[in-house]
Amino acid sequence: MGCSSSKVAENIMDGSSEVGKDKNLPSQVKENELISCSEDFSILASETPFTVREVEILKELYKKLSAVIVKNGLIQKEELHFALFRNRNKRNLFVDRMFDLFDVNHNGHIEFGEFIRSLGIFHPKAPRADKIKYAFRLYDLRHTGYIEREELKEMVLMILVESDLVLSDDVVETIVDKTFLETDTKGDGKIDLEEWSEYVGKNPSLLKNMTLPYLMDITLAFPSFMLNAETEESHS
Repeated sequence: MGCSSSKVAENIMDGSSEVGKDKNLPSQVKENELISCSEDFSILASETPFTVREVEILKELYKKLSAVIVKNGLIQKEELHFALFRNRNKRNLFVDRMFDLFDVNHNGHIEFGEFIRSLGIFHPKAPRADKIKYAFRLYDLRHTGYIEREELKEMVLMILVESDLVLSDDVVETIVDKTFLETDTKGDGKIDLEEWSEYVGKNPSLLKNMTLPYLMDITLAFPSFMLNAETEESHS
C-alpha cells in the first residue's frame, strides 16, 4: 500500500515554472495584492521546519500557483489541478485529497499560511508522528476518523492508475483484504490512527513518500525563485 501524496506535492513545485504563462488570464486585483492572506514570515518559520528566507522563496512559488486562473492571491482547486495537469477539467483523487488537507479551514481555497504549514509536513525534519497522522488523513476519504475497507480499496485503485498498473479484480481484492487484515488488529472492521501507526511502524516504507528531500535546502532547489524575487525587489 503506497501513498502518492509526495508525488502530488512534488508536481506542484516542479510544474510551477509553467504556470501563469497565459497572459489572457483574468486579473481581479493588483499585483501587490496577490498575497492578501499572507502571514508573518517569522511566525510561519517558527511553526515549520523552514527558515524565514525559505518561506520568502516559497511565497514566489505560491504567487505563481495562485495566479493560474484568477489573480486573487489564493490557490483554488481548479488552479491546483491546472498546475499539475494543464487541464482544469481533469480530476484526480489524490489531488482532491491533497487540496482538502491543505485547505485547513475548509473555505474552498488554500491560503499562504495553509500552504506553508502543509508543505512543512513533507520536510525531512518534520516529526514522524505528523507524517503518520497526515498520511492517515489522506486515506480517511469520508472524514470519519477511521479508514474503512472501501476507502482503502479506492486508494489502492488510484495508486494502480497512477502507476499505470493493471491488475485483475481478484488480485486487487486480495491486496486490499491482506492489507486490511494486517492493519485492523482490533478486528472491528475499521482502521484507527493507533492501528495505522502500528502498521506504519512495521512498514516504514509507507512514509517514504511523505518526505521531499529537496525541501532541506529551498535556496538550492529553487534558485530561480530567489533570482526573480531579488530582481523584482531591485526594480520596485
